[in-house]
Amino acid sequence: MAHRFWHRRDVGRSRSRPLGNVARGALLAVAVASLSAVPLVTTMSGADLSATSRGTTAATAGGSSTQTAAPRSGVSGDRTGSPAGPASPATASGTSPALANEGGGAWAPQPATYSVGTELDQPVTMSDGTVLRADVYYPTDRSDGRPAPGPFPVLLQQTPYGKQNIANATASALANTDVSYFAERGFEVVIADVRGTGNSGGTWGLFDPVQATDGATLARWAARLPHSDGRVGLFGESYMGINQFLTVSALAQDSPVKAMFPVISGNDLYRDTVTQGGLLDAEFSSFYLALVGGLNGVNPVIDPLEDEGSGAGASAASALGVVPPVELAHTNSLLQYDLPTVLSIETSGDEAFDQSYWAQRSPLDVLEKVVADQIPAFLVGGWNDLFQRGELLNYSGLQNAYSGRPLLAPMSANQPVTARYQLMMGPWEHVTTGTGVNLSQIELEWFDTWLLGQDTALAHTRTPMHLYELNADHWVDTDRWPLTQAEATKYYFSPGRTGSDALSANDGALTTTAPAGASEGDTEVFTGASSACDVQTDQWSAGLLALASKSIGVEDPCDANDSTLGVGPGALTYTTAPFSEPQTLAGPIDATVIASASTTDVELVATVEEVSPSGDSVPLTSGALLGWYRELDPADTWNGSDGSPVLPYHPYTSASARPVVPGEPTRYDIEVFPTFAEVPAGWRLRVTLTTSDTPHLTPTLEQLPGLLGGVYQILRNSSDASFVNLPLVPAPGVGVPCDVCS
Repeated sequence: MAHRFWHRRDVGRSRSRPLGNVARGALLAVAVASLSAVPLVTTMSGADLSATSRGTTAATAGGSSTQTAAPRSGVSGDRTGSPAGPASPATASGTSPALANEGGGAWAPQPATYSVGTELDQPVTMSDGTVLRADVYYPTDRSDGRPAPGPFPVLLQQTPYGKQNIANATASALANTDVSYFAERGFEVVIADVRGTGNSGGTWGLFDPVQATDGATLARWAARLPHSDGRVGLFGESYMGINQFLTVSALAQDSPVKAMFPVISGNDLYRDTVTQGGLLDAEFSSFYLALVGGLNGVNPVIDPLEDEGSGAGASAASALGVVPPVELAHTNSLLQYDLPTVLSIETSGDEAFDQSYWAQRSPLDVLEKVVADQIPAFLVGGWNDLFQRGELLNYSGLQNAYSGRPLLAPMSANQPVTARYQLMMGPWEHVTTGTGVNLSQIELEWFDTWLLGQDTALAHTRTPMHLYELNADHWVDTDRWPLTQAEATKYYFSPGRTGSDALSANDGALTTTAPAGASEGDTEVFTGASSACDVQTDQWSAGLLALASKSIGVEDPCDANDSTLGVGPGALTYTTAPFSEPQTLAGPIDATVIASASTTDVELVATVEEVSPSGDSVPLTSGALLGWYRELDPADTWNGSDGSPVLPYHPYTSASARPVVPGEPTRYDIEVFPTFAEVPAGWRLRVTLTTSDTPHLTPTLEQLPGLLGGVYQILRNSSDASFVNLPLVPAPGVGVPCDVCS
């Protein structure tokens, strides 16, 4: 039975610098791109662009200034740059690329007016005395190379991958950070090394809470740079996107930060990336820790030498004299963070659960402050990104906070939306984000709007959610998440064979008719391994496999057909009949599996695919659940009108974990991450249910004994009916064409 969904049972919690050394180009491409670890309103009719006072507390800074263009006043501890008054409306002519039909002044990107000067490795002292290092890029006069008078707004980014890497041609393209593009158009740009990385002192830990206060100090310091107008915008992707939220958490309400542009950033790191369904994301996590550890050792050695090579730094001898203590502090992160964290997760310590440790590091609990501080945010995400789940929840959370609603609630059908919070969700993996759109130009329009006070169409849009529809290959604009047009339809697991999957042991059906049998079911076993030819392998490698394939002119074949996933004793498939009319699968998905098991724990992975008339099984999205974590939180679960979940929310706390009772039919509600894809007429939808996800998910040392030897009976009878809840919209039925996405 189809039903309009998004009812909720209860309220939820409010809770022209020289480029880098070519010799390390390949490392930088992986390092910078790859990774981050691992909200009473009326519809906006215009943007509130008045200037506000900046923060007055300056960071302690010292040391000599270096540059590549022309002499400029040194960066001293007494920063006296004054903020500009309200900016005048834009006078540029031309057609806005952003929803010009919805009001706002005409906008076009300003021409590249300036050259770029640099000051490298500037010291900034944190509140505990630790010295971080930052590179400053500033506009210069093209005729004589002298610093342009400004004043200019400042864009700030904090990276754990080495600040000089961000300006490397290859790495900067992958990291969506074109420093020169913004400096040439009248912005100062600051790229800082996160504590314990690059040339910054201290010891690194993944999103350590101290990085929030570090970010606040850096923002105040950046606002007082010579030629700054006192306004700061935060930008960057992945780790550099998440750090924007953490920085806001430590800022006063009248801070200099006036806008942010977080690209591929998480919401709840535990649920988004660290685990899926309580199972450790070993594929990404192991790679990420090795990546950051390697860079932390390499960057302090190479960065000073690059400064010397560019004529911008100290002598090589003096530079090397600085390296040992910095390297030593960075090496300590292996002992002080990496090993203890891994050990805690493997032995069910605090880090193994979604408790205080991850709450301190997640943007979710900062969304209300972003709104309270009146900081507009443009979010960018991808349907196969590491943070596929969280990017959409950041959007709905910000819109909810702006409306005074619970952060984790689904947006309501009559809820007003604001253009201050927008999302662009594209067909991207982590390292391919931005492909096919001019992300720098969109970013420029955003900062022109909120830092320069230009009256742009982007500030007036009534459809601030920009979505790419997979398989239809086009962009649409809409407003609310989840999509109000979508209807959740229960498709029950049913017997086969359907003739759609010759490789499957059961080739079961998905039907809208509830089962009538008394004791029917299908058997599968815990195998500890599954076919790696699926979308998960590519997604949780951050898209490096897809990137490598495209570099040699081919597509990853497993992104186009994952039919081997349904092979073997640890896999079952259930497939619909062909659709007579095109549909759009749009939203979060729940797979409710009722099963009995021979063991005290269960691992279930649900992969949703669309199946072509020729039989190709095209993977769209997936979800997983460890049996111990099956308890639902009714306050934050999104339900359909019949009370069945469409986005199940599990506590994942130590208190909520409980073993499975062998032989007892037990309900498991699997959160399948959201998607937005056309299902053409003649195509089918499929759910492949496996007992492993190789190499993505790996049980911990404490979880594995409860899984070994498991035999599961997947029930599909009148009393225990397993089903998948699919949000469907007749196609085309969502949104209007997106102009900003062109």
